Order: sequence, then structure tokens, then C-alpha cells
Amino acid sequence: MSLRRPAKDQPEKFEFNSSSLEAANSIISKYPKGKQQSAVMALLYIAQRQNNNWIPLAAMKYIAKFLDMPYIKVYEVATFYSMYNLAPVGNYFVQVCTTTPCMIRGAYKLVEACKEKISENESELSSDKSCSWMEVECLGACVNAPMMQINDDYYEDLDKEKTLKILDKILKGETPEPGSYRGRISNEPENNRKTLMDLKNA
Repeated sequence: MSLRRPAKDQPEKFEFNSSSLEAANSIISKYPKGKQQSAVMALLYIAQRQNNNWIPLAAMKYIAKFLDMPYIKVYEVATFYSMYNLAPVGNYFVQVCTTTPCMIRGAYKLVEACKEKISENESELSSDKSCSWMEVECLGACVNAPMMQINDDYYEDLDKEKTLKILDKILKGETPEPGSYRGRISNEPENNRKTLMDLKNA
């Protein structure tokens, strides 16, 4: 299954629920009159959040009508950017960074864990269809490598054992605690910070 191609099985209808509609209107209100089409990326994200982490074609058509723009333009945006999922990925979407900093610190051990717990192939739903995983480019948390993203949360300073435990939790429908799994605060050095010691959350 490729996430860059729309899923074969598509729902016939889509429309924003009340909370998504409120968020969409709030975003559109920030643009000058006649420039509401600039909100297309934000609205695609809202649709993805509402629809269990993926965007069906019906949602693209709905957004096109909502923003009074050609459907093909919405489709072009949704298929161009990799953060939009065009096929089901499950309730928990695991993205493992395998760019150089993470790779040299053991990212492929995290990949092994995903293959063992979720599915042998990336972009393939788990047996219970609750989650999927894929390799991605840099997620911007190189200092805390290796790391992965699950939905909107970052899980950092991982190894295979810690990753397996995190995956066990999501397979049970639980949400693991995000952040560093070595107890680091933000991006402080591995051997703890040596300056700004008087600031609790620096």
C-alpha cells in the first residue's frame, strides 16, 4: 500500500463535524477576503485529524467546495506533501526517522521493533488495523536521536527495547508518555547541562 496514492476503498461522503468546522472557520478568518484558498493546507490537516489520520477523496472535494476552489488544486496539494495520508494508517501512525543522525545512533533497531510488532512492511496496517509505520526523513529532533513520531507526539532517546514497550502500549490502545526516554529535559546534553543551572525548565 502506498500512502502517496488514494486508497481504493473510499467513503462516499465527508463533511466537517462541529469542532472541525469551528477550527476551519477560525483559520479562514485570519486571511484577507478573497484569499481563503490559502487555508487549504490547514483544512486538509483538520480533515485528516477528524478522519482517523487519513484524507479520503470526498474530503478533498468537500474542502474544494468549502474554499471555492477547483478540486484538482486541493488534490495536487494533498498528493504533493508527505504529511497527508491518502490511505488508512490506523489510530496510531508511527514515523521512524532514519536520516543520518538517527541512523548512526541506531534508528534501524527501531525499524526492527516496528517490523516485529506492527507489520513486516512499512505503510502496511497491523493485523488489527490499529496502526502502521513508515520510515521518514528528518523530524528535527537530531539531538535526541534516535526518535520516532506517533501521531502528533515525539518519542526520543530510544533503543529497541524501549520502542517495543511503546509499541506494546499503542497496540493495547494506550497512549505512551511522549518525550525523552532517558529523562532529558528538552534538548539538553547527554551528560546533563552545565550552565543555567538555576533555571528549572531552561
